[in-house]
Amino acid sequence: MMRPLSAQEIANADDHIGTELVKETEAMRIWHLRLAPGESLPPHRHARPYFWTVLTDGLARSRRDDGHVLDVRYRVGDTADFPDLGPSNAFVHDLTNIGESELLFVTVEFKNQEKEI
Repeated sequence: MMRPLSAQEIANADDHIGTELVKETEAMRIWHLRLAPGESLPPHRHARPYFWTVLTDGLARSRRDDGHVLDVRYRVGDTADFPDLGPSNAFVHDLTNIGESELLFVTVEFKNQEKEI
């Protein structure tokens, strides 16, 4: 079993929630997250509403700041949204591709909840 995130990893987490920031406006940031087999996205903090959609099938492991280590099987088109996130209920996690094929996500992060998007 993989060790949970350390206190140092949680404290050092940044807000880069993907591997490439492809567009940024006053209202949102659009990220691509591309992980080859065995590759990881370092611990990062989600403190804004966002959603993601996966574009490839795959398997990943995520270590969360609450101590949980979770394996997730993704299927093309799977989508999840987190509409109520903010600084008071932010979370930190990492993501490691533990499958045999590339994982590719598109993630949209909303910078200002008060604006209508």
